[in-house]
Amino acid sequence: MQVNVSGHHINVTPPLRRYISEKLERIQRHSDHMVNANCILTVEKLQHKAEAMISMRGIQIYADAIEQDMYAAIDGLADKLDRQVRKHKEKNSDHHARDVDKSVYE
Repeated sequence: MQVNVSGHHINVTPPLRRYISEKLERIQRHSDHMVNANCILTVEKLQHKAEAMISMRGIQIYADAIEQDMYAAIDGLADKLDRQVRKHKEKNSDHHARDVDKSVYE
């Protein structure tokens, strides 16, 4: 998966890039269909905002988080993305038993 990290009113340091990559690897464990992720880190006054758009096959997932600390914002963002990816995966999986013998229920 390709990860693009950009900053708005903030210099994106190598430790921030590494931290974002580690968090997105955790999300990638739930789905192998991720193509790329675009992350934007923003600082406005005392609020740190992290937002990301993940492109998967046939869908784009967006999430953002606002906190007092950039690392906390990235953690919140990762949690939201993780929840959405798991929900999408469950929605696409087949929950119906197709191979059940119907004669048992007659």
